[in-house]
Amino acid sequence: MKDKRRESNTGNFGRQFRRESFKNISGGLALRYDTRQTRRVLIGLFSELEGTGGVQRASRHLAAVLSEFAASRRLDYRLLSLNDTRELHRMTVGGKEFVFTGCERSKARFLATAVRAAKRHGKVVLAGHPNLGPVAQAMRIAAPRLRTIVCTHGVEVWEPLPAVRRLALQRANVVLAPSSDTANHVAEQHVRRERIRVLPWALDPEFETIPANAPRAKLPHGFPEGRVILSVGRWLEKERYKGMDTLITALPRLLTRWPELQLVAVGDGDDRVWLEELAEKNGVNRHVHFLTGLSFEELAACYEACEMFALPSRGEGFGLVYLEAMAHGKPVIGGAHGGAPEVIEDGVTGYLVPHGDPALLATSIETLLSDPVLAQKMGARGRQRVEREFRFSVFAKSLKKILREQCGS
Repeated sequence: MKDKRRESNTGNFGRQFRRESFKNISGGLALRYDTRQTRRVLIGLFSELEGTGGVQRASRHLAAVLSEFAASRRLDYRLLSLNDTRELHRMTVGGKEFVFTGCERSKARFLATAVRAAKRHGKVVLAGHPNLGPVAQAMRIAAPRLRTIVCTHGVEVWEPLPAVRRLALQRANVVLAPSSDTANHVAEQHVRRERIRVLPWALDPEFETIPANAPRAKLPHGFPEGRVILSVGRWLEKERYKGMDTLITALPRLLTRWPELQLVAVGDGDDRVWLEELAEKNGVNRHVHFLTGLSFEELAACYEACEMFALPSRGEGFGLVYLEAMAHGKPVIGGAHGGAPEVIEDGVTGYLVPHGDPALLATSIETLLSDPVLAQKMGARGRQRVEREFRFSVFAKSLKKILREQCGS
């Protein structure tokens, strides 16, 4: 429920923004301008930085690069999080520490702090989610020369946006998309193509620090013996598009030949009870295991111990979990939709399957179970692709180039 409240809080920002923000700005927020400050400021706006999920991980990567770029250019930076607790936080990504301020779900505090930062020599603002784009536009009222970058992720731009968010995308100097598929959906929001930049997300630096020959970490309690299919996600009713139900309904087709087969689902959410009931209904409840609250080391151990990774989703704008599995040398099965085909090479590093088709999903799993040599080769090719294209350093270099362009404009 906590995740749902937070997402609802961010998603309703546009509606509250229309009612309150321009009124507050025109009415005169109590913002004090520090005349002693002369250094330009880079500003990052995020819905949440300390939570779990792909958007939160991508946000942490953006924040880390933003702070590092500011230091290299002798600029100040200010990072704001809408949903994190109201205090100064310290966080480390890839060995680089940065600080940010939480606003404890207060939209008014978030907006006031953002506008105040813009007035203090704001140079560039990066909004880490389209729902925060209207805040970036409000900041431009206070600082007309401010350059704006808005990041998109996936399903949130697959349908027509409310007018205020769509306008924020259209007026942004740059709109970032993690895949060409997401970029196409952004263009459908009437955003000019030349303003859209494809910037694929990166493997978390923590996964890069694990040496290939390192001893395997201890598996979490509840991880089963046998041949394991691993899936990682948030199991929410509104995110059933991830396809965990399809994985469960595919199991009976596989257990007749591989009775030792197990499905491990890492993550939690309000849909877990429904999924557990679905497993019982299909007679596979003893083969489906939900693990929650894992440390990074335990999650890495799960990736190492599994035989393959599967998330047959139809709504991934990119899919960071695919990168994590590939980095551990595992073949990956994903949905033939969204941004997943730009991460998974069908028949090369894994398989792409239509969403909601348990028969075709079972066939792909069966192929990998029947031919361990093929599975190993696919996993090796996936690891090579991650090391070549999706390392954090590649992402950081591309984002810094975009920041340089905006700082020089």
